[in-house]
Amino acid sequence: MLRQAVAATLPVVEFAEAPHATDGVLALAHHPAYIRKVVAGSLSTEEQKAIGFPWSPEMVERSRRSTGATIAACRSAMTDGVAINLAGGTHHAQADRGEGFCVFNDAAIAARLMQAERQVARVVIIDLDVHQGNGTAAILARDDSVFTLSLHGEHNYPFTKMQSDLDVALPDGTTDEAYLAALNMALTEMFARFSPQLIIYLAGADPHEGDRLGRLKLTMAGLAARDRMVLQSARERSLPLAVAMAGGYGKQIEETVAVHLQTVSLAAEHFNECRRNRVSV
Repeated sequence: MLRQAVAATLPVVEFAEAPHATDGVLALAHHPAYIRKVVAGSLSTEEQKAIGFPWSPEMVERSRRSTGATIAACRSAMTDGVAINLAGGTHHAQADRGEGFCVFNDAAIAARLMQAERQVARVVIIDLDVHQGNGTAAILARDDSVFTLSLHGEHNYPFTKMQSDLDVALPDGTTDEAYLAALNMALTEMFARFSPQLIIYLAGADPHEGDRLGRLKLTMAGLAARDRMVLQSARERSLPLAVAMAGGYGKQIEETVAVHLQTVSLAAEHFNECRRNRVSV
């Protein structure tokens, strides 16, 4: 539905098939033994239950390509300024296991591959899904070259949080004004502490007031202001920005699609603005 909506409303967007992430690429963030179990279909019942998906060859391929799409977005962002994976944001996946509908951690893998390719040395992952990026935080806990920022619901899943480089936990019912103030403070602190060369942005739709699992109360206007704040922070610093869609569980699926479409539309505006101003990123 999101792809169809983007194609119908945003002619500036060019689509590309999501590439397949190899075992070697996945191993930048995951243990080889875990990758082998996923590929071979030898995950235990408990491991599959934690992921939330039944195993199938299609599940494996979809997970590889979702990761590959975030990698492709990072590569495209280096030349175009901004690019988007219409899936991704699978931030609960740990080095040795998957959980919370996440098999492989696309953001952690993409950050490390961009470094391995020597395109950048320092990456920031801005995670604005309503659920804490516990897998990302755990995988990158001892990596000073990748800064992890998570703005999330304090009492929401996962109930055991990991420590990001900067965590901002928000109470249930947080509305636009409080959320945007917290995000502004978090971005200010992040850029004071870290100088990235690439931003990976997880633009979750689940802080929306109509989300079944979000427990926050952001309006469409509030989510637009959120996205603009992240996009503006990238534009002011001439930083490439790769976006992944992350979570969204609207009571009406059309609402989730609308939130994601709004993010893509704002990113397209960002692209046009960078091109007009001839910003080099």
